[in-house]
Amino acid sequence: MRIALLLALSASLNAATNYAVRTIALPGGSDRGIAMDYLAYDASTKSLWVPAGNTGAVDVLDTKTGKTRQIAGLPTKEITTGERKRVVGPSSASVGRNVVYVGNRANSSVCAYDSRSLKQLRCATIDAMPDGVSFVSPSNEVWVTTPRDQSIRVLDASTLKEKAKIALDGAPEGYAVDAKHKTFFTNLEDKDETLAIDVQTKKTTARWKSACGEAGPRGLVIAPDGKFLFVACTDKVESFRLGAKPELLSSADTGAGVDSFDFSQGMHQLFVGAARTGQLTIIDVDSSGHLKSSTQVTTAQGARNGVLAGGTVYLAHSQGSELIAVSRSTK
Repeated sequence: MRIALLLALSASLNAATNYAVRTIALPGGSDRGIAMDYLAYDASTKSLWVPAGNTGAVDVLDTKTGKTRQIAGLPTKEITTGERKRVVGPSSASVGRNVVYVGNRANSSVCAYDSRSLKQLRCATIDAMPDGVSFVSPSNEVWVTTPRDQSIRVLDASTLKEKAKIALDGAPEGYAVDAKHKTFFTNLEDKDETLAIDVQTKKTTARWKSACGEAGPRGLVIAPDGKFLFVACTDKVESFRLGAKPELLSSADTGAGVDSFDFSQGMHQLFVGAARTGQLTIIDVDSSGHLKSSTQVTTAQGARNGVLAGGTVYLAHSQGSELIAVSRSTK
């Protein structure tokens, strides 16, 4: 037994050394850090969009050259949550057709920017603070989760006019879009449930327990073929087989502090940042949807919400006013 454990540990350590970790400082950093939440990668321009909340900016990183451009001068606002005060601003991004949509918590706006020139094209204001922003291609819409009023707002992607309000009985957290089957997925964090919503009818077509417990579910990722949905809890990721009655297949521990995460179709792997334990867990996904942790790479406490861009995972590290980039070592 001891030999088997030592061999497993050795294999894990060797796998971890196959990854290089580097940091990328963002403009406007201070001892307060830079508040980051949802990042978005635009494969057509090889650019990572980083809404940088309290700085009132969106930083756009060219992942090929390492240069950063900035959309500056965006609204910010100080809010109080319990006894904690913080400054909010741009906080979420989603890539559309030659456009990137950015949600701003300061003024409850969603704005569209040209993906190459970064020029602001249009903006709209909704009557609730936006959380996640998601471009839904089958219907050419932008879906905005608004957990404070337990709803999802549906905007026309071309005009940003609000088309519908989907009322829920819980706080939506995270999203995934299955364009092939025209389905939008989100979690109800306070209910420990996951929902499937028909993009055309805006009706809930399936609802099931996320099995995350009291802390509730966080991010979601849909497998490209639409057969499996991966749901993040705060300390693990679960795999569900989709169908008339979604079935929990498997789970893999990640360490504490998980929010959103990403999936590589080519490598059949999930990349999950755990903020509290300061690590990136790489999880293998087999053809039947079962999960197995393969590698853990040390990052930094607070690093989370990894986005895969090419062969590199970029994690938001708000406390350090930086991104942490993890990629396979070339040594």
